[in-house]
Amino acid sequence: MNFYTHKTLWKMILLALAAAIGFTSLLYTNSLVKKLKAEERKKVELWARATRQIISSPEQGKNLDFVYSITEDNTTVPVILTDGNDSIISAVNFDHSRTGDRKYLRTRLEKMKGKTEPIVIDFGDGYINRIYYRDSTILTKLIYYPYVQLSVIIMFILVSYVAFSSSRKAEQNQVWVGMSKETAHQLGTPTSSLAGWVEILQMKHPEVGLAAEMARDVARLEKVTERFSKIGARPDIAGEDIIAIIQQTIEYLRSRSSSKMTFTLDPVDHSIIVPVNAALFSWVIENICKNAIDATEGTGMITLKIIEAADHAVIDVSDTGKGMPKSSFKKIFRPGFTTKERGWGLGLSLAKRIIEEYHNGRIFVRYSEPGRGTCIRIVLKKLAR
Repeated sequence: MNFYTHKTLWKMILLALAAAIGFTSLLYTNSLVKKLKAEERKKVELWARATRQIISSPEQGKNLDFVYSITEDNTTVPVILTDGNDSIISAVNFDHSRTGDRKYLRTRLEKMKGKTEPIVIDFGDGYINRIYYRDSTILTKLIYYPYVQLSVIIMFILVSYVAFSSSRKAEQNQVWVGMSKETAHQLGTPTSSLAGWVEILQMKHPEVGLAAEMARDVARLEKVTERFSKIGARPDIAGEDIIAIIQQTIEYLRSRSSSKMTFTLDPVDHSIIVPVNAALFSWVIENICKNAIDATEGTGMITLKIIEAADHAVIDVSDTGKGMPKSSFKKIFRPGFTTKERGWGLGLSLAKRIIEEYHNGRIFVRYSEPGRGTCIRIVLKKLAR
């Protein structure tokens, strides 16, 4: 079961849902903005008619009280009244401390000209006034509100997701550590018993050829127990000959793999000492090789090449398997990602954790191509001299 694929699918569904909600919110807000713009335009037009009435009929006095109230009720929409030559006559709803500053009002006027069509008041005989206006503060805030709202929501979701993921990861790590230590504990007793029985068998019946193989398998069980017992604790790191560790791992895999599998280790005529934990490093090589065996379906070649540099050592594990697309290069190291029907997707994720967290090294796909095989590279730092 590919847990990684299912998790990715749920992430995509949640992201799509969030995008749909955000898009719907924007559409609705834009609809409201358009309606409010139209209402503000009507409000300014009414203000223009009232202004025209006041200017045209100054002698009517009290009969203009209602008209005056219309002009005075506009306390939100910034308006500038100009003559036919765009000379400023008056302005309302601007910064009170700067309404007497003609330069300031002229700057506001120039900005208004590019945003809204002016309302023309025609008094006849070629005499006109123009009214320029801009969106009210409330409308401007409403335009930007959904973007601010979405930003806050996204930030909240991201923080919540990171916090939840960290908490869940810590909890999962505790579960894995507990299971690993319990597995090591459960394996320990029968393994010790088997080791004792093998020793007795070798003493009483040395002619039995299978006793040596049984002893190797018991030793293997002891190594597996040691590996599981080290999960969750900082392992002991010491200078080890990685050539010897790799050779021992290959010999074990060769004797327990199909005869159609060929293991090749490029010869190195000297030891390469690298600070590693032998049991965990052997586990890494074993996991990579087992994945390579699965990729070749039990028929093919696995080649290991060790390259030594002044301050680091490089191990390349190549196979002649089915390969993979470039999009899977990083996915294969994630817990739960697997292409096998019955795989758990833990082998390479454990290898990555062992190399990068415990040995301060790097592990990555050097190259791969469908139908032509894969090469996984491990880079480890050497002991400082």
